[in-house]
Amino acid sequence: MLALMMDRPLTLPSILEHAALYHGDREVVTRTVEGPIHRYGYRDALSRAKRMAKALLALGVKPGDRVATLAWSTHRHFELYFAVTGIGAVLHTINPRLHPDQVVWVADHAEDSVLLFDITFSDLVAEIGQRMTTVKTFVAMTDAAHAPTGVAAYEDLLAAQDDDFAWPDIDERSASGLCYTSGTTGNPKGVLYGHRSTVLHALALALPDAFDLSARDVVMPCAQMYHANAWCTPYAAPLVGAKLVLPGRLLDGPSVAELAAGEEVTFVLGVPTIWVGVADHLDQTGGRLTSVRTIAIGGSAPTAALISRIEERLGGKVRQIWGMTETSPLGVINTPLPTHAGDTPEAALQRKLKQGRGLWGVDLRIRGDDGRELPRDGKSAGALQVRGPWTASAYFKQDGATAFTADGWFDTGDIATIDPEGYLRLTDRAKDVIKSGGEWISTLDLEDAVCSHPAVAMAAAVGVPHPKWDERPLLLVTLRPGQGADPEDLKAHVAARVAKWWTPDEVRIVEALPIGPTGKVLKRELRDALATQGATSSRG
Repeated sequence: MLALMMDRPLTLPSILEHAALYHGDREVVTRTVEGPIHRYGYRDALSRAKRMAKALLALGVKPGDRVATLAWSTHRHFELYFAVTGIGAVLHTINPRLHPDQVVWVADHAEDSVLLFDITFSDLVAEIGQRMTTVKTFVAMTDAAHAPTGVAAYEDLLAAQDDDFAWPDIDERSASGLCYTSGTTGNPKGVLYGHRSTVLHALALALPDAFDLSARDVVMPCAQMYHANAWCTPYAAPLVGAKLVLPGRLLDGPSVAELAAGEEVTFVLGVPTIWVGVADHLDQTGGRLTSVRTIAIGGSAPTAALISRIEERLGGKVRQIWGMTETSPLGVINTPLPTHAGDTPEAALQRKLKQGRGLWGVDLRIRGDDGRELPRDGKSAGALQVRGPWTASAYFKQDGATAFTADGWFDTGDIATIDPEGYLRLTDRAKDVIKSGGEWISTLDLEDAVCSHPAVAMAAAVGVPHPKWDERPLLLVTLRPGQGADPEDLKAHVAARVAKWWTPDEVRIVEALPIGPTGKVLKRELRDALATQGATSSRG
């Protein structure tokens, strides 16, 4: 027996329609690439999105076509999130921090027909545009006064249309967005999101035990809109009527702190490197943010020292998340249970080091080397696999990917444990874990140990070859501004906090660590550089 309920498709334009109707004056604020702050309400955003939808149709864009962007987090990019998807086309957000050759590769692989770009990327587009084999139309996301010569201006296309437009009927399982992984191994892989999957993800993300968003919030995503839909916040914020603050291209500490304070932001999210910059700025100025309630951190695991610094300076509570491009990206989020109400500050901090608990919509399992599922005892570490309605089932135009199991799970490449309360704790990436004398050493635990030293800003642990033990850990660290430290003192600091045989043979202070397109430390690049130098451990 089927239910007697209306079958309304879960499509993305319905989110902005709702926001315009019930939260029409709630602001979307942008620090534009041209300079000035731009403000308008969701009602204005819907009008402009409809006009841009008509402009795209006039350019010949058809359902299923891929429309690419090379753009920061701005109001125009926000409009394209709905204008492109609302006509049944697919929004391909290209990460501009990829190597130019990879930008060309993903545009060709996606078969993009139109490319819209922010003017900060004008030189890049001039350099590589002719190499893109399928892109026929280029649009500068600005007005005529700022557009490169001979390139159509976004505002001109918009001005030529009105907002008398009805969204076409779209199957909720239709593709809506395309995002390629950052390509740390081989070419990037395309993850093809859908209307249904993204709407469900946005609903789950706003729940109290997730991001806990409402119309009373001011949301500022410091994850750029070119990667994993800025963690879906440009959809979740209008869904609940929250004010949305888009930081543009400036994610340095002073810029983020100034914008958060000026707009009275309550919810921020981003990778740890952003919050290191904000905390450094607030340390130097003696400032403190007073409006922030929640800081969501993902992308890579924050250390205990960083969590403490962030909560002290930004004033809110850290909620660590774990996810991937393939999970849209929310997989788990670290929210406390009622039984944790009486936790000591130290116990609360140790819990926050876990990536988080599962939420509805994401199934988790840990599998051992023999393929069997491991117990949720917080000790048994194995391959983390996930499945759910917003988890990828395959890569775009890539058959036979080994990351997808025969029984319908996605193998994340992470090594993890799950404890009896359901908290996931990553112990490493499978490709980063150090194997010494046949035993595993967690790089995350080593990094957490050294970052508890007050002089250390960031750290990366990597394995280097050893003639007896196969590999031994090397710790590379950067120091906080104005701080000094002796490598041997740092080594002793780590030795006091980890198993004796985990203690790195060397701690090396460096000026900077290589950061990838999504804000993660590039350990593969570190390992390659060390191999070129012929680095070996000195311990016999």
